[in-house]
Amino acid sequence: MSNDLLYDLPGLHVRDVTLDVPLDRADPTRAKIEVFARVVTAHGGGDRPYAVYLQGGPGVEAPRPSLEPVSPSWLPRVLEDYQLILLDQRGTGRSTPVGLDTPAPGLREPGIDPTAPEAPTTLRTASAAAAAEFLTHFRADAIVEDGLAVLAHLGGDTVTPIGQSFGGFTTLHWMSVRPETLAGAIITGGLPAVGRSPDEVYAQTWDIMRRKSLAFYARFPGDRARMEQLAVLAADSEIRLPNGDAVSPARLRTVGHRLGATGGAEQLHWLLHLDHRSPAFQHDLAAAMPYGGRNPLYAVIHESSMADGHATRWAAERTMPDDVRADPTLLGGEHVHSGLFDEDSVLAPWKEIAHAVAAHPWPSLYSRGALAEVRVPAAAIVYFDDAYVPTEFSLETAGLVPTLTPWVTNEWEHNGIRASGTEVVDRLIGLVTGGRLA
Repeated sequence: MSNDLLYDLPGLHVRDVTLDVPLDRADPTRAKIEVFARVVTAHGGGDRPYAVYLQGGPGVEAPRPSLEPVSPSWLPRVLEDYQLILLDQRGTGRSTPVGLDTPAPGLREPGIDPTAPEAPTTLRTASAAAAAEFLTHFRADAIVEDGLAVLAHLGGDTVTPIGQSFGGFTTLHWMSVRPETLAGAIITGGLPAVGRSPDEVYAQTWDIMRRKSLAFYARFPGDRARMEQLAVLAADSEIRLPNGDAVSPARLRTVGHRLGATGGAEQLHWLLHLDHRSPAFQHDLAAAMPYGGRNPLYAVIHESSMADGHATRWAAERTMPDDVRADPTLLGGEHVHSGLFDEDSVLAPWKEIAHAVAAHPWPSLYSRGALAEVRVPAAAIVYFDDAYVPTEFSLETAGLVPTLTPWVTNEWEHNGIRASGTEVVDRLIGLVTGGRLA
């Protein structure tokens, strides 16, 4: 099915595309899901080539476009050169969103014909193993095929992915498996480790977060004592979210996620000095922590994005250094801990599914040999001491692609594509198109 809707926003032409695609392309008769994309074109730009924005996550939908006011900040610059496909990655936004009670066709329930009347139709009614198997089809490999389906529907032959964070991981997979469909590739803070285990990646990110924590306290000297005080209150179940959930010291530590973003240190500083009993603190704390009920896929399958041929087995939790474990003022970043599914009342029903996902042996996403044969121009910004994507491994990966130009900088944190306005995306487009090489 395809239902295209055409309309205008101030300064923009918009085409909404909804496609039926296979849940599992290795078994295309099994079940269908919907994938939604919004194609945005500047007035007079209908003959420009296509780019597709692949956002971070996994489990987060595409940004909603606007020029009045401008959102996202980089949109006007991209539209100078491209028609932009904003893809709601499968399971998010308007692309058959995944929730426990969302109809989930084609679950692999052992011993039950998925077409039979008694077959489970939602994740809630499936076994944890069947639900986890269903979620294995929501990773970068499937997202690339969805993007290609949208491109074919639009009549395009090639496209330039703009991959932010996890979207960069998806872009590198695209370069590994379908380079002939690319006109170029742009990656922002998302050059993944190739051939490294999740344990290696998370061990590095803990070291990075230790440095970022200490730098934060050096900048705001009173905040370490305040964080220690809040950790004691959390241990006594005195830190609460607006829904009443108690926040454990382990979950409180995840506010360090903010230190991975430009402007995040200031936001964390303001948060820590609110009264912990106030509604302002409770709501701002909920917003500051990375994982919650709005995007459950982000928590449930996040570690799979670090798995290039491995099972993750709660790698972030297992690799936490002893000194960090003993000191609650040393903050975490994008580190999922298994206890999250015990203490978050919205995520708690996902607990068994999340454990089954953590045990899944994920296939490899990247091919060194294929990357060495890539001939399309590519560029990637690599943030020095990126909290989520270790710089050392990103530069290793950059060396695998002969046409990729890395730009290493400490001017921004992981959200530089947004925080810089148009500066980051302008330079990367120039590196790919040859228009701006300075």
